[in-house]
This record gives sequence, C-alpha cells and structure tokens, in this order.
Amino acid sequence: MTTHSQADAVPASTDNPVAEGHHPSESQYVAIAGILAVLTAIEVALSYLKVGGSQGITNGALLVLAAIKFTMVAMFFMHLRFDKPVVRRLFVGGLILAICVYLAYLSTLGVFVK
Repeated sequence: MTTHSQADAVPASTDNPVAEGHHPSESQYVAIAGILAVLTAIEVALSYLKVGGSQGITNGALLVLAAIKFTMVAMFFMHLRFDKPVVRRLFVGGLILAICVYLAYLSTLGVFVK
C-alpha cells in the first residue's frame, strides 16, 4: 500500500499545464456554451436566408462563423488555451496543413476557376 505525502505532490512550475493558466469556472463554461448556441442559431438562419442575393456571401459568413466556433471549442473545451505552447503549435500546425491539403484538392477539381 502506497501513501502519498505533500512532498510527492507535483510542484507548480512551467512544466505543469494547470499552472500556466486559470481554467474557466462553471459559469464561464455556461456563458461560452450560450455564445456557441447563439452562433449556431445565426448559422441556421443564414442557411435559410439569401444574404445580399449571393450564395457566396452566405457561404463566406458561414465559414467565418464556423471558424469562430471551432476556435472557441478548441481553446476552452479542449483546453488548448491552458496547455503547453508546444501542444498548441502542433494543433494549429496540423490544422493549417489540413486546410492547405483541402485547398489543393479543391483547386484540382477546378473550384477556383470560373
């Protein structure tokens, strides 16, 4: 049987991800969820409406809203905001690589040529 003493506790240093930032409280998580719900409602409304008479404007607005929601979920609910910077860099680097691959694929389909 192993017992743990205060000397066994992990010291708060820069290697400890919890020590790098303060996690949001429950009320802050509820507020973030509320913001995400409002953004989702705006997305649903935009998908049914024709903004500016052009589908391109609507699609652009939907992409911007999706990017905002993705950032909020990744930073708060996936705790990337509070992790070590190297983890954040790896995540963002992978995301940028995925976007580049997707854009390259779309260009081979001729999406950007009119």
